[in-house]
Amino acid sequence: MSKPSILFLHGAGGGGWEWNIWRRVFQAQGFETHAPDFLSTTSGLENTTLDDYSLQAQQYLLSMPSPKVIIGASLGGLLALMNAEHADALIVINSIPPEPLHLAMPQKEKYPAIIPWRAKASLQGTRRALFDSDEMTCLYAFRHWRDESGAVMNAAMAGVKINLFNRPVLIMASELDTDVPFPLSEQLANNLNASFSFLPKTSHVGPLLGRSAAQFALQAVAHLNDIFR
Repeated sequence: MSKPSILFLHGAGGGGWEWNIWRRVFQAQGFETHAPDFLSTTSGLENTTLDDYSLQAQQYLLSMPSPKVIIGASLGGLLALMNAEHADALIVINSIPPEPLHLAMPQKEKYPAIIPWRAKASLQGTRRALFDSDEMTCLYAFRHWRDESGAVMNAAMAGVKINLFNRPVLIMASELDTDVPFPLSEQLANNLNASFSFLPKTSHVGPLLGRSAAQFALQAVAHLNDIFR
């Protein structure tokens, strides 16, 4: 069987750049990769919804050759689960959990119309979030964070019901994730009867941007090679 084409879905406040390390690893192994940015609608970021992002993911998938795999992190993980029917396999990393696991997420107040993650970004805050990354990566990430739609995040945190699907799934979860607590990812894997990978001493975005990102990407490659022999 031919190698699948890969669609990488980034997290909230980020962009396709978050997958730079993974893309290099996957491309070196002969995979075709795509890592688009989610775009705001013509009516503005504050009016962009989770369904708008989901439709963008679906459109990217439909334009890709088969077989195809979605790899999503954080918000991108939830969007991967929402679009599972359009792919042949999924890898989900520190995903915002769907219903009913969203009820166990750390409680947060409702997000404003535009979340100022770019406007109020600081290098110090980026270093704290990416404690498992090197200084150059922290600086790069600090310069590339973007503001996010509050409507997108409010919908994601309110709980999304996903349709049942019969696809191979790998859940990867960071031990030290404070945004999506590790036990929730472990329970999600149980609920989906998915394969599970424990990522020790790793932050929420560490699987993509941390010092061990290439190693984790190679784990994902090995998993897919086992599926698509």
